[in-house]
Amino acid sequence: MEAYLDNSATTRCLEEVTDKMVHIMREDYGNPSSMHMRGVEAEKYIKEAKAFFASNLKVNEKEIYFTSGGTESNNLALIGCAMANRRAGNHLITTSVEHASVLNTMKYLEEQGFRVTYLPVDEDGRVSLDALKEAICEETILVSCMYVNNEVGAVQPIEEIGKIIREKNPAILFHVDAIQAYGKYHIYPNRQGIDLLSVSGHKIHGPKGVGLLYVNKRVKIRPILFGGGQQNGMRSGTENVPGDAGMAVAAKCCYENLDEKIDRLYALKDHFVEGVKKLPDTRVNGRTGRDSAPQIVSVSFAGVRSEVLLHALEDKGIYVSAGSACSSNKPAVSHTLSSMHLPKELLGSTLRFSFCFDTTEEEIDYCLQELSELLPVLRRFVRR
Repeated sequence: MEAYLDNSATTRCLEEVTDKMVHIMREDYGNPSSMHMRGVEAEKYIKEAKAFFASNLKVNEKEIYFTSGGTESNNLALIGCAMANRRAGNHLITTSVEHASVLNTMKYLEEQGFRVTYLPVDEDGRVSLDALKEAICEETILVSCMYVNNEVGAVQPIEEIGKIIREKNPAILFHVDAIQAYGKYHIYPNRQGIDLLSVSGHKIHGPKGVGLLYVNKRVKIRPILFGGGQQNGMRSGTENVPGDAGMAVAAKCCYENLDEKIDRLYALKDHFVEGVKKLPDTRVNGRTGRDSAPQIVSVSFAGVRSEVLLHALEDKGIYVSAGSACSSNKPAVSHTLSSMHLPKELLGSTLRFSFCFDTTEEEIDYCLQELSELLPVLRRFVRR
């Protein structure tokens, strides 16, 4: 039996998605910038995709920009806004548990002369709102915070953060990395006070190498890619027509009967957490139940190295992650778990299990059974 429980790293493309993409690549393969009929046909797919995402987010179509994925979306949001608004101030705020595509971009901006404040989080991975209030100053031009943490599934109080920013200074821009949240939550940027929002296709059963950035029309932002001036000059480069269209199909499928799907996902997660807690010397990190994301569970297994357990599970056809798969395939101490003050002895003994709408209870039970058999053996081996 195989159990793929690494859906926060990437998801399997839906059949509807691949069918759409293959059709476009084989039949409607024109360049959307071409003036002839082939180009017009290709451009229709771009327009349809933008129309869907605009409707889904309840924003204007002109505020949707397609990118090569979440990393580019985050880079464009942070670098583009920081450089465009530098005269208004040089202070940026983010959290200590952001994805590497945000943290490393912030490090780059520090090298460019910007000052960055990294907000602390509590033992559940949730950002300190008091620290945010204290950090905002006259020089602050942008706050960036992820919606759902990719390692432990902590859900940040996005609406509260947006409210604090508006009360302190409405001119401050609010960027949200929603890469692990989109497709799991109903997200409405205007209602939640979000100025920029990043989304990635391959986290929602769409293709890799495609994403989007929502940019509120009031936002002053500069492009970071230069070329033929596609997408109103904001993101040059020939549009990835099959990718953009495929991501839109994936999103449509995710949001059909979303609430029912999420209820089932939480039920699966609760079942897994209940089973894991019965195993000796284990610790579930962060909140569980409805106070956390429905698809992610972080578990520390005392006395077993994460990579050893990961490969032992792999031998059984069970695929999980030892942290974020987006940064590197090399084991390293998790900055998220360190920020949550996880005991040092558990930092190298933690795995992430992440589910999708197609995950079955049978797969969960199979994983729990194999864990119950593997852990005693691996722990005896380590102690020797």
